[in-house]
Amino acid sequence: MEVKTVGIACDHAGFPLKQFVVEYLKTKGYAFKDFGTFSDESVDYPDFAHPLAQAIEDGEVYPGIAICGSGEGMAITLNKHQGVRAGLAWNKDIAQLTRQHNDANAIVLPGRFIDNRTAAEILDSFFSATFEGGRHERRVKKIAK
Repeated sequence: MEVKTVGIACDHAGFPLKQFVVEYLKTKGYAFKDFGTFSDESVDYPDFAHPLAQAIEDGEVYPGIAICGSGEGMAITLNKHQGVRAGLAWNKDIAQLTRQHNDANAIVLPGRFIDNRTAAEILDSFFSATFEGGRHERRVKKIAK
């Protein structure tokens, strides 16, 4: 995957893991844009997912990383946008497959269910994987209506 500027967003439940991910991105030398939230104070995840999704659709960021407690809320919200294919990953194999088979342009992490080491493995796998095309391309084209 050719990384542009990574977009990152979280809610309060994802904030602790987002702090780790921001340091991970810095260590790897990735430019990033942080869409918030910026504390563990209770917020509504769509308020942060929608701006991230819009930035992905507009080509401002690629790829996106979103984090909430289970990952489900962020994934559901991101995937409401026609130009976003967000995959929820809890291990490196799922992260790799969501790139290879689904051409995911966003990865969603379940902040309450994975540790920092697992998050780093997921991101390494996601960033290093490439879309396989072929039969998968036909399927991906059928996603948008």
